Amino acid sequence: MKKVFIDGSAGTTGLRIYERLENRKDISLIKLSEENRKDVNARKAAINSADIVFLCLPDDAARESVVLCENPDTVILDTSTAHRTEKGWTYGFPELCENISDDLSTAKRIAVPGCHASGFIALIYPLIKADIISKEILLCCTSVTGYSGGGKKMIAQYEDENVDALLTSPRQYGLTQQHKHLKEMKAITGIDNAPAFSPIVSSFYSGMCVTIPIFKSQLKKGTTLEDIKNIYKVKYVGPIVNFVESADADGFLSANALSGLDKMEISVFGNEEIILLAARYDNLGKGASGAAVECMNISMGCCLAEGLNI
Repeated sequence: MKKVFIDGSAGTTGLRIYERLENRKDISLIKLSEENRKDVNARKAAINSADIVFLCLPDDAARESVVLCENPDTVILDTSTAHRTEKGWTYGFPELCENISDDLSTAKRIAVPGCHASGFIALIYPLIKADIISKEILLCCTSVTGYSGGGKKMIAQYEDENVDALLTSPRQYGLTQQHKHLKEMKAITGIDNAPAFSPIVSSFYSGMCVTIPIFKSQLKKGTTLEDIKNIYKVKYVGPIVNFVESADADGFLSANALSGLDKMEISVFGNEEIILLAARYDNLGKGASGAAVECMNISMGCCLAEGLNI
């Protein structure tokens, strides 16, 4: 039985990880009292006594927790942005390629992907590897997410009985084009330029839809819409990431359709002139806590989807 500690268990991501683990029989959760939750010595002791540690903390706090770990056998899964492109850390998206999946089984330092980045990377990485698009491509990306992605403060704002009227409509953010997920979107896919990125938060709790338009002129000559579909059909065959032929409902694609689930659906729309790539999932599922537990499962050598809702 593995001993697991969640550092930052009171946050949204930490709570969702706890929910996925609390009834499992193959792990034992190390818990700190409320008074010790932020005590550095208590946390250090918990980290070093654990087989697996989830870091559900702001970036700087996550870096500090890594320093506290002196046990060479402890596996750390960091859900923050701090280590996603750092040397010595394995990026936690096993569906991308066999090498990543193999690395996750032995890695001691695992960076859980960002929510927006997960959809973008799942869509673009296979096309780069298949030489369908070039690394020099200039891309635009839109991502619609539920408000839970903003953490406890934003959740409280949206769920206040006297909610601000401005919060009832979709709101675009990341307006300076410096969103913290851009670095990993560029680094993991291998593209030369980060995309022009438009994240949008809306008035539903959880769910996410990432879309990327690609023009025919940006594709390798002779590539068709069906060619792109076939790449995804071969690559994404489950149990967590799957290609779905007709994900829309009467021409509409709902961003919160997979709320509460830990899977991701990849779809292709558009026509031969403009192809629209789409990834749908829960920002708290495959976009955060579900992805973290999936990585833990690989590290433990158990079923990929153990404890997940797919």
